[in-house]
Amino acid sequence: MLVFPGSNCDADLYHAIEGVYHETAEYVPYTATSLAGFDAVLVPGGFSYGDYLRSGAIAKLAPIMTAVKAFADEGKPVVGICNGFQILTELGLLPGALLPNRQTHFICDTAALNVVNTNTMFTNQYQDNEQIKLPIAHGEGNYYCDAETLAQLKTHHQIAFCYQTDVNGSLANIAGITNEAGNVLGMMPHPERAVETLLGSADGKRLFASLIATIRNGVQQPC
Repeated sequence: MLVFPGSNCDADLYHAIEGVYHETAEYVPYTATSLAGFDAVLVPGGFSYGDYLRSGAIAKLAPIMTAVKAFADEGKPVVGICNGFQILTELGLLPGALLPNRQTHFICDTAALNVVNTNTMFTNQYQDNEQIKLPIAHGEGNYYCDAETLAQLKTHHQIAFCYQTDVNGSLANIAGITNEAGNVLGMMPHPERAVETLLGSADGKRLFASLIATIRNGVQQPC
């Protein structure tokens, strides 16, 4: 998992991988320039660089991001959560943008979601259209894209998660999308904060289970 100045969910991600699934995880600083030897990249939530300019706008210029783009271009899995989603859109690995919430204030709550596409590296352990609950904590989670891009997202089944209600003004209630190749996921809700029932929900566990199963079965290259 990457670590930027201002990241605050990297430890939660580490716990989800190491503590819950007992898989090997490693922190990679933003100053690194290589991702050699890794099976997946997780871009955590938080407030990278204090969210100055726009959320993710400075993080996309970090030295490690050249390696992240190359990693994704090779068809390997990349997950961006909350600020990580914002970073991946700024980097151009995912279409669209995350705008300020329609309410114009920070939202910290639990959101009800539908799993829209279970045929991905990240959702194959869920049931079709399964209803789940995951925490959200963001001020700029309002997903937007133009009409042409939205049509492409639907055509190529890139919408992975949707809110069941209008949470923050997101177009079509989108909560998470993949790239067209299917190996990059961005989502605003926090699955890493929902991996144990003690935390109020374990609905995030199967996202990591899906990713681990995909890696063990061999990551497919993009078409």
